[in-house]
Amino acid sequence: MRIGELAARTGVPPRMLRYYEEQGLFTPNRLANGYRDYDEYLVDRVRKIRGLIDAGIPTRIVADILPCLHRSRTIVVQDAEPGLRELLAVERDRMTEKIAFLTQNRDAITAYIDAIDASHDHTRDRLAS
Repeated sequence: MRIGELAARTGVPPRMLRYYEEQGLFTPNRLANGYRDYDEYLVDRVRKIRGLIDAGIPTRIVADILPCLHRSRTIVVQDAEPGLRELLAVERDRMTEKIAFLTQNRDAITAYIDAIDASHDHTRDRLAS
């Protein structure tokens, strides 16, 4: 796929996709005319990269984390940057809070949908009588 399609499917602008490539976060194929050609698997990879960057994790650290997102493996960290552990712990805790908040909102919306359905069922039953 071309860069415009990848951008549309991921919500990441083409300029940012080129930046990710410059940072070594992924490497697209090149066509004979020099155009970039993006494989389907990059849709998921770009979304994961965007999520990590949105979480405040620098691209140099994202490059180290990406392999851990695709398969379980032994993680070996050498020469971790000062403060990296704290940054990751804070971000993990923020994600946990956000997940709890989203879960509450999802459950509230589900309850509201159920109430609408019940109301429609009640109205339909009343009209049928």
